[in-house]
Amino acid sequence: MSDADGVQDAGYDEWLEAAEEGDTYYLECANGHGSLTPRRVCPDCGSLELERVDMPETGEIQTFNVTHVPTPSFEEDAPYATAIADFGPVRVTGQVVGVDPAAVETGLAVELEITVSETTGKRILGFRPV
Repeated sequence: MSDADGVQDAGYDEWLEAAEEGDTYYLECANGHGSLTPRRVCPDCGSLELERVDMPETGEIQTFNVTHVPTPSFEEDAPYATAIADFGPVRVTGQVVGVDPAAVETGLAVELEITVSETTGKRILGFRPV
């Protein structure tokens, strides 16, 4: 469950649970476009035929931002780096963990890791350098 109130975010929570178990995946249409769940239609071409495909184990940071003054929702997590990483045909946004935010750079190889926000205690998507 994603929230303390027991509300499940259909598709997304299932994806987080799969990632926690090392079974991360994305959805791919017949044209090779990749996207993350929940989806019923390819966002690139509109195809209704989506297949579950294993996600590459590692990705590469394409861009990032270091936050020093966060919103109250991430107050205890700061400073932290949020990055967009390429994992083959999909780009994923997450918080870089296990490294000083000053050491984050584009091109850094990372793997997905489901971690917990120090502020909220909720699961968040993270990237750990490899």
